[in-house]
Amino acid sequence: MTTGLLRLPDGRLTQYWHGGAAGGRPVFFLHGCPDTRHAAYAGDAAARRAGVRLVAVNRPGYGLSDACPSTHLTVADDVAAVADLLQIERYAVLGMSIGGPYALACAATRPERVTAVGIVAGPAIVPELDPPYHRDDLGSEQQAFFARLAGLTPVEAVALMRPDFESYVDQLNPADPDDTALAQRFLAELDPADAELTTKSGPTIDGRVLGSDSAIAAAVREALANPDGYLRDAAISFRSWDFRPERIACPVYLWYGALDVNASVRNGRWLADRVPHATLVIRERTTHLAVLHEHWGDILTTLTSR
Repeated sequence: MTTGLLRLPDGRLTQYWHGGAAGGRPVFFLHGCPDTRHAAYAGDAAARRAGVRLVAVNRPGYGLSDACPSTHLTVADDVAAVADLLQIERYAVLGMSIGGPYALACAATRPERVTAVGIVAGPAIVPELDPPYHRDDLGSEQQAFFARLAGLTPVEAVALMRPDFESYVDQLNPADPDDTALAQRFLAELDPADAELTTKSGPTIDGRVLGSDSAIAAAVREALANPDGYLRDAAISFRSWDFRPERIACPVYLWYGALDVNASVRNGRWLADRVPHATLVIRERTTHLAVLHEHWGDILTTLTSR
């Protein structure tokens, strides 16, 4: 396993991790929001068993990755640049939640390099959904908020969301040196089933036992150390994309959970109807994080089977 910083061609630093099988078939993992490369750690053992080299890159503004006015397409450029630096020519891409559209952008911009795309519980183009919301548990005020968000520029959207997000960060208090207290506050925000998965004990990665309070606290601190990552993600994720999914030529696999309130299966059906070579799998009795964490092996094997 390797973790560290890479300097991109434009001079920015990007933070990454890669594990799994050294010399294996490469899969780039694109995390959710707010989240980081830490979300890929749970897939390390499955990646080794599947013969997959698993690479996770923090988007701009997360952890130590330099912030910038990123888009889906510029993040796809960053992934390609990291692949160049790691001497990886062709690769599959796996996007979790908000990372899903970024994964599709990789295929849209690098059709000669991206061999397959996997989306786990990711949003579709939200303004084009019917109704135009990525989740089905929203009240009328929240629906109005997302409708308004879709019509704003990214700069306007960041300004709108910043006060509430900063209040959330203050409540979570990632600067708290008490790992256990921070982990418990974070877990209280999750679906109980997802919280249980998050605390599932695993191997030691980056000096911490996966699922321990110290590992959870480290992930939270890295995700929230800089507000720019979350705010930029949220500003561009619920509006029209800067590419069309209909133009993607490689195989695309869509995995959704029937009990996932964060990304309704409507998102997966919308994408399956538009992406030419898409396969949709709906996991029954499955929540948001479980779609990935209970099926790492199957997902990685599927993405590298071609």
